[in-house]
Amino acid sequence: MSSVQFKFCGLRNLQDVDAAARVGASYGGFVFFEKSPRHLSIEQARPLMLAAPLGLAKVALVVDPTDNDLDHLTSQLPIDILQLHGHESPSRVAQIRTRTGLPIMKAIGISDAEDLKQISDYFLVSDQILIDAKPPKSADLPGGNGLSFDWRLLVGRHWLKPWILAGGLTAENVAQAVALTKAKQVDVSSGIESSVGLKDPTQMQAFAAALTTS
Repeated sequence: MSSVQFKFCGLRNLQDVDAAARVGASYGGFVFFEKSPRHLSIEQARPLMLAAPLGLAKVALVVDPTDNDLDHLTSQLPIDILQLHGHESPSRVAQIRTRTGLPIMKAIGISDAEDLKQISDYFLVSDQILIDAKPPKSADLPGGNGLSFDWRLLVGRHWLKPWILAGGLTAENVAQAVALTKAKQVDVSSGIESSVGLKDPTQMQAFAAALTTS
């Protein structure tokens, strides 16, 4: 078993959930953002989340949710963690954490060292930080774009709370990314797909195996 935990994001069917659990994923990500090709309705997500076995934490990814969005989502689904992947301010993150009572995973987009400065503020109100590549200004999606950032920006960085490395990871590069950044957790979505939004069990297995041998 790998000492690095991993999250498979954008699970869309029971086969995805089964494959994620089978290869040892610690987190399964379910996307609730209509612009995403991985978007699920509450009705689509419910049987998938209910099928997730113990040990596979159910992460609901939302983007700048309203209070009504949050109330509807949390009342209908067995969510373990909320992933905030929008422009939520630290104060808004704190409000969401209080309102829902759920652990918060806040995504932060990184393109240069300046972007790292905000992480400390978000750690005050979040349980985990997901460090992702900052999307291009023209991008429709805040994440899941298959882009990476310069991992050297994280060399020698230490935070007191858990963090997750994301952005452009694949079976071919994840071992290198972990070796360089000393990440204890990683996140992948497009890097385990045969086409946009379609998870590939073979690639999921290869990603897990790359961490086991790293």
